[in-house]
Amino acid sequence: MKTRENRSRLAAWVAALSLAAGAAYGGQLDLDDPDDVIRLLMKTRCSMNDGETALYWWEGRMYSRKPAEKNRHLFNVQGMNIRHCETLNDPVRGLGFVARSRELMLYLDPDTNEVVRTWANPWTGEEVEVVQVANDPPGNYREVWARDEDGNPSATLSYFFKDGLMMNGGGAARLFYSNPLGGDYQQYVGGIYHAMEFGTGASPADEILDADLPAAQDRIISWGRVSKWLPWMKMGDRPGVVVFHTAGIRLSGFDEMPAVMLDEIDANYPEYREPPPIRTENPKETSWTVFKDHIDAKRAAENPATD
Repeated sequence: MKTRENRSRLAAWVAALSLAAGAAYGGQLDLDDPDDVIRLLMKTRCSMNDGETALYWWEGRMYSRKPAEKNRHLFNVQGMNIRHCETLNDPVRGLGFVARSRELMLYLDPDTNEVVRTWANPWTGEEVEVVQVANDPPGNYREVWARDEDGNPSATLSYFFKDGLMMNGGGAARLFYSNPLGGDYQQYVGGIYHAMEFGTGASPADEILDADLPAAQDRIISWGRVSKWLPWMKMGDRPGVVVFHTAGIRLSGFDEMPAVMLDEIDANYPEYREPPPIRTENPKETSWTVFKDHIDAKRAAENPATD
């Protein structure tokens, strides 16, 4: 499906759902019950059926924000995440789940929407290699439980209902940790990865609260991030940040994905057609760890060890 058609589909869903005033909210899930909150999270993130695949796609833009300079539209972006869940149960903590996924995001030319392989940095004048986001698995998944180790409810959800929709969001992932590209003295000289990520979602209320439906298929999402310059941009300590703003939907299958994503997956990331095993031993990945692996491999190829 072309990107323009996906945008039309997204707009049509929003319009149709907005007309659903009076839709029943009386589904079987009780959001005052921590176990049902877990069931709802499984429906949105993956499925209440263990191993059932969920596929999300999004598109948007990446901007620069630099002091004393007008913001620049650097790239378009398109991304996908394919995932599945496994149900957990504990006599004290109640219901829980763990999820694993693969996530790909492409940097695209703002005019042609083609994948950008090299980029002329407008601030340094250097031609740099663009490293796409390819996290297998991403670093944002963990075991999620209805209750803590003492049996107190711990699963929470910020949400509201409006015109037949259940919407959730408003929070932020506040990231602050040692940058994997730095050395052992970052607490003294800086080099901490500092970012915020934002997520919002909306689903038909009658679908998301129906305990007999294992997944929230008609789902709209939005993702955003504010972070330091990406490492492949080679900006060093120059002041400024990059801002991502995107919107997307849950897809029924790969045939609904735009050609630019499908072509890149088939050519360079065929494993991204399936999620990784739930119990994968692969370390969690971020754009920074992927770039470190890329640079390490490149250096090893340029300077092979000699006996």
